[in-house]
Amino acid sequence: MVVDECDSTLGCDSDHDYQPPCYNNIVDASKAVWKALGVPEKNWGGLDIHWSESSDA
Repeated sequence: MVVDECDSTLGCDSDHDYQPPCYNNIVDASKAVWKALGVPEKNWGGLDIHWSESSDA
């Protein structure tokens, strides 16, 4: 599970490295997330993805 703990319109606090606000329709991820997903390091920071909400609980 990936949890977004930053405010995408205001940016992040000190606990989240003071990251700036995000553009619309992006998912930001840490190096640990990229590694866990098996994404090659050359693609970290920019990868087109598609997702949908699941009704499975």
